[in-house]
Amino acid sequence: MSVAFMKEESAEAASETQLPDRPISPHPNLVTPAGLKALETQLAEARAACEAANTVEDINERRRQTAGPLRDLRYFAERVHTAQVMPNPASSETVAFGSTVTFSRDDGRTQTYRIVGEDEADPKAGSISYVSPVARLLMGKAVGEVVSVGAQELEITAIS
Repeated sequence: MSVAFMKEESAEAASETQLPDRPISPHPNLVTPAGLKALETQLAEARAACEAANTVEDINERRRQTAGPLRDLRYFAERVHTAQVMPNPASSETVAFGSTVTFSRDDGRTQTYRIVGEDEADPKAGSISYVSPVARLLMGKAVGEVVSVGAQELEITAIS
């Protein structure tokens, strides 16, 4: 087929398919061993999505379908490259990266969270990032110690 009959994409349309990079945290990329494995899995999934999108024949559609996976590929490649795997805490005397900490609130609620890396944090699933305000206050504290978060006080009741 002659190139005269091929649909060319304008520069404006091409730039619309290039997504900006996902922001990379300025904090050290500390991860648990499971967190590194999850990052590697997400990197592999992004590679597979790119490969699948690259099979689309229409160049414009290919660009649209690869935009998200390419952005994810860049992000996860960087996160895997900069990951610093942290060992499990040596002791449960004080709260550290990787610790599971239980605390009681002023309102009577008891909550338990594991302190993990930024990419693996999921408060609904019981994990918070080590750079979160609550985790920063709890780090280095022992059972029985109280920290203030805004107008509330949290008392550490268990560390594992």
